[in-house]
Amino acid sequence: MRRYLITGASRGIGQAIAVRLAEKGKLLLLHGRDKAALQRTCQLVKAKGGESQILIAELSSVKGVERLLRQIGQKPVQVLVNNAGVAYVKPVSKITLSEWQENLAVNLSAPFLLIQKLLPQMKKGCTIVNILSVAAQQGFANWSSYCATKFALEGLSLCLREELRPRGIRVVNIYPKATRTGLWKKVSGKWPVEKMMEPEEVAEAVYYAISRPKEVQVENIFLGNILGNL
Repeated sequence: MRRYLITGASRGIGQAIAVRLAEKGKLLLLHGRDKAALQRTCQLVKAKGGESQILIAELSSVKGVERLLRQIGQKPVQVLVNNAGVAYVKPVSKITLSEWQENLAVNLSAPFLLIQKLLPQMKKGCTIVNILSVAAQQGFANWSSYCATKFALEGLSLCLREELRPRGIRVVNIYPKATRTGLWKKVSGKWPVEKMMEPEEVAEAVYYAISRPKEVQVENIFLGNILGNL
C-alpha cells in the first residue's frame, strides 16, 4: 500500500489535499495537533474509500518532529506533502524572538528534517510537495517572518529538485495566493474573502502534479483568484 504523509491535515488546505488524494490502495498519514479535527479529516477520507492514520506531533521543536518520525515508522513514504505552517502578522519591531523561531521551526526546519529523514527510503517516482505561497517570491508589509521562511523553503526546494533529478524523485512547489482558510480569523484586519480561492483548488493542483507519469516533472504551480492579490 502506498503511503502519503500530509502535514497540517486537520483543516484548510491540508484537509482538502487529504480528501482529494483519498482512494483505495493509499494510506494517508495525517499529521496535526488537533485530534478531533483530524478525526473529521479521517471521516472525509473514509467516505471516499480511503484509509488514514492520525499522527499527533508539534513541529515547532526537533523533539516534536522526531516524535512524528517515530509514528511514521520505517516503511517508505511515496509522497510527502509539507503543508503545515504558522504565520505572525505584525511589524518587524513587534515580532518576538520566540515567534521568529517558531516560524523558522514549523515552516522551514520541520520540512527540512522530514525530507532529510524520509528521503533515504524514497525511490524513483516518489514525490515531495512543498506548499509554499505567493509570499515565497513577494514581500508584504507585516509578513516579514512568514515571507522569510517561505523564501528560504523555496530555495531549499529548488536546490533539492536538482539534487534529486538523477534519482527520479520529483520536487513540486505549489504557490497559492490567498486561500479561504481559518488562518484569516487569526489575523487582525479586514480581508476581502471574495478575492480568496477555496482550499480545494490547491488540493486539485497537488493531485495533478503527483498523478503525472513518473517521468514527468511538474515543477511549479502558481494559482489564485482571477480578481488578483488582496
